[in-house]
Amino acid sequence: MLLAFDVGNTNIVLGVYKGKELIKYWRISTDKSKTSDELGMIVNQLFQYEGLRLEDVTDIIISSVVPTIMYSLQHMAYKFCNKEAIIVGPGIKTGINIKYDDPRQVGADRIVNAVAAYHKYGGPIIVVDFGTATTFCAISEKCEYLGGIISPGIKISSDALFQKAAKLPRVELVKPETVICKNTTESIQSGIVYGYVGLVDYIVKRMKEELGKKDVKVVATGGLAGLIATESKTIEEVDKFLTLEGLRLIYEMNKK
Repeated sequence: MLLAFDVGNTNIVLGVYKGKELIKYWRISTDKSKTSDELGMIVNQLFQYEGLRLEDVTDIIISSVVPTIMYSLQHMAYKFCNKEAIIVGPGIKTGINIKYDDPRQVGADRIVNAVAAYHKYGGPIIVVDFGTATTFCAISEKCEYLGGIISPGIKISSDALFQKAAKLPRVELVKPETVICKNTTESIQSGIVYGYVGLVDYIVKRMKEELGKKDVKVVATGGLAGLIATESKTIEEVDKFLTLEGLRLIYEMNKK
């Protein structure tokens, strides 16, 4: 079995693959203070609950945008699974040609998403990832990572509004029935949700114009992708396992 970790600033998504099949997945909070022992116990408890065994893990692959947690994760892989984890980064085969000014600046999660999107849907394609930050990535028909956009994530914007505006409450991120609302809670929800719909559709429209291609598929992933996709006119597909699938594909390219 392959154990894949997608480490984001807010959550760690981990999944277990048996061959090409994702058999289990979980989402836990990213806690930079967790030791390798604590992480190992958490993963072990998740496995036991689902009737799985850590001893059956044959390989581990990790994609991370949080450098400070990497030592604990890698040491956990050694201690609990007796495996040296594959780390997505410089020197790893991805099959994608990165056209960034400095390829090392591209987040591992963006590369993993690009690999999965191209292999599943072909190119040209735009990937929108609703994580701690909302990222937009453009991949050409030749499997080239052309670049993209980084904007504040939906939850970051919501939290900032609550923290900086004394009279505004923290609200649940749900879509109100109308854009024009008659109470403060729904007014905030409207501004956040429909505001992000507008942001996504405008940026995707501009990206398509700059790509100069008529047939550009748009795929969304990340925890809040479904919330925005229901109103977006540009998002065609929501693929919540895109990053895990990308990790599996990169593992296949690099396994010994």
